[in-house]
Amino acid sequence: MRKTIVVYGSTTGTCQEFAEQIAQKLGVSDVKNVADVSADALAEYDNLLLGTSTWGAGELQDDWYDGVEALKTADLSSKTIAIFGCGDADGYSDTFCGGMAEIYNAVKNSGAKVIGQVAADTYTYDDSDAVVDGKFVGLALDCSESEGKSENRIEDWLDSIRPKL
Repeated sequence: MRKTIVVYGSTTGTCQEFAEQIAQKLGVSDVKNVADVSADALAEYDNLLLGTSTWGAGELQDDWYDGVEALKTADLSSKTIAIFGCGDADGYSDTFCGGMAEIYNAVKNSGAKVIGQVAADTYTYDDSDAVVDGKFVGLALDCSESEGKSENRIEDWLDSIRPKL
């Protein structure tokens, strides 16, 4: 696997826990809060796994607003990017994991190879800006699901992206 970093934005610690779990399962030691990552730092990596929690009406976690600007100024043309996000389909079913859409929109035309889309029909929710052509733009993790279900979703997602990293 080429040089990989897992970058997350987390307010309550949930997305950070998912990021650390993903990194551990991949054998990646570079796990950073997006607030501590610059465009120059991103240039050092071949693979970027980018995670956010979703707040309010489908917004990014606060630290990601500067992070999105770093993504927009970074040269991502040779990068492989996978996105993951967490949300609450019970409490926020109409904006479930919508924060992933903002990261996706920042990188989709950058020349990077975006991987890791997940079929949306395996989730129960009402709406999400993070669904394109019937798939989430990355791994959606539902904080209201059982821990075992999230773990299985992570394992399946990693199995699908690992060969491309």
